[in-house]
Amino acid sequence: MTAPLSERHLVDHTVDGPVRRRRSPRSRLLAVGAAVALVLVAIRLVTPALGPGLLPNTLQDFVTLTISVIVESMPFVLLGIVLSIVVQVWLPQAFFTSWLPKRPLPRRAVISFLGMFLPVCECGNVPLARGLVLKGFTVSESMTFLLAAPILNPITIITTHQAFGWDGGILVARLVGGFVIANLIGWLFSKHPDPESLLTSSFAAECAVADDHGHGVSRLSQSVDLFRREMSTMMPALFIGAAIAGAIQTAVPRSVLVTLGSNPVWSVLAMMLLAFVISICSNVDAFFVLPFASTFMPGGIAAFLVFGPIIDVKMLALLRTTYRPRVLAQLTLVVALTSAAIGLVVNFLA
Repeated sequence: MTAPLSERHLVDHTVDGPVRRRRSPRSRLLAVGAAVALVLVAIRLVTPALGPGLLPNTLQDFVTLTISVIVESMPFVLLGIVLSIVVQVWLPQAFFTSWLPKRPLPRRAVISFLGMFLPVCECGNVPLARGLVLKGFTVSESMTFLLAAPILNPITIITTHQAFGWDGGILVARLVGGFVIANLIGWLFSKHPDPESLLTSSFAAECAVADDHGHGVSRLSQSVDLFRREMSTMMPALFIGAAIAGAIQTAVPRSVLVTLGSNPVWSVLAMMLLAFVISICSNVDAFFVLPFASTFMPGGIAAFLVFGPIIDVKMLALLRTTYRPRVLAQLTLVVALTSAAIGLVVNFLA
C-alpha cells in the first residue's frame, strides 16, 4: 500500500529540491511489528526445546495461530508489492485504457477487470483511480475500478483459493459480489446530474501533483521508494491482523463464537463489523479470516471478504481525500446492504 501520491511528493521534495526524509510513524510501526513477530517466532521455536508447560496453553495457541497466519501470508504480500511496483512504475497507464469499449455499461464491466492487470491493494488503488480520472475516466468509472480492483485481481483470487478452495461457495461469492457491487455503484453514480460535485474541492490539485510525481527521478529509484513504502504499510497490517486473529481465537470464549457463527444473520453482521474494524489488506484477508471458518457460516466469511476490501476504517479515510462525506455515507450504505445480502444468500444456499 502506498500513501497518496500528493502526500509522497510533498514529503520527498521542496521547491529547491529533495530534502532528507524523516522516519515516518509507519516505519516505526513496521520496526515494532517486525520485532514482535521475531519474538513470537523465537518463543515458538524455544518452547518445544524446553519442554511442555513453559507457556500456558492459551498463550501457546496464540503464538502458533499468529505465526501461521504470518507465514502463510508473507509470500503473497511480497508478490503483491512487486506486481504493484511493475504496474505503477514500469508500465504506461494508457496500455490498459486505450482499448476500452465506448458504451457505458460494457465499458464499466471491462473496467471491473482492470485489477487483473493492476493487482494493487485497496490503498494503492486510490491514487490509481485519481490517475484514471486524469486520463479521461468519468467519476463513476473510477469508482467502478476502485471498488472492483481489490477483489478482482490475481493476488486476491490466488490467496482466497489457497485459503478456502471451492468450499462453501466462498470464492465464487467473493468474485461475483465484487463485480456486482462495483458495477452497481458505478451505475448509480453515473445517474448523478453533476458528477463533479461528488468530489472534494481539492481533488483537482491533488491529481495534478500526483500526475507530476516522479518526473526527473529514475524508475529504479521510484521502485525502491515504492517498495519501502508498501512494506512499511502492509507489513504492520499483516502483523497486527495476525495477532488479532490469534487473540480472538484464543481469548474469546468458543461458545460466543459458535453462537454468533452458527446464526445465518448474526454470522454475516458480526464478520462485516470485524472487517470494518480490522482494515486488513485484501491480499491477505483470506488468511486472516481462515481460522474463523470452523465457527462461522460460509455466508459470514463471504460477507467479510466482500465488504472489507471496499469499506473499512482505513479505506474511508483514504476515500475522504477524493469524495465528499455524503458520497461516502451513500457508498457505505449500498455496499453494506449488498454485502449482507450476498452473505445471507450464501448461508441459505450452502
